[in-house]
Amino acid sequence: MARDLLTVDAAAERLKLHVKTVLRFIHDGRLRATKIGKQYRILRSDLDAFAGAGSAPKTSGTRVTAVIDVPDVDQELLRRLTSVVLGAATSSEQHPDALSIDIAHDPIRRAVKVIVVGTPSDVSGLLRLVDACVEA
Repeated sequence: MARDLLTVDAAAERLKLHVKTVLRFIHDGRLRATKIGKQYRILRSDLDAFAGAGSAPKTSGTRVTAVIDVPDVDQELLRRLTSVVLGAATSSEQHPDALSIDIAHDPIRRAVKVIVVGTPSDVSGLLRLVDACVEA
């Protein structure tokens, strides 16, 4: 059971996000956590569900395509977005067909376009992560 509990620092590292961002998700109720003493602990299954690394896609199941346009992207936001998106893709390694992701950066317009194809739950998890990354 102890191996199934993660600290906020460990969760932030797995999500490739700042610790304060993970704490904000917990305080906002977006990420389930339990307070033990003065610190929060997060179940690995809750973190995986939050990150969209849930169950394996069905071979004949429904697939979703999403196009995410992010305007006014500086180098720091580009780095964070890339980390979050690629982190979500690698968290699906056990299910290689879970997510198909393409990222296009237009440095002249300072915009990024992310194209995602996957199961509805995987794509929605990635959309939540991208939204949180852009908000941060």
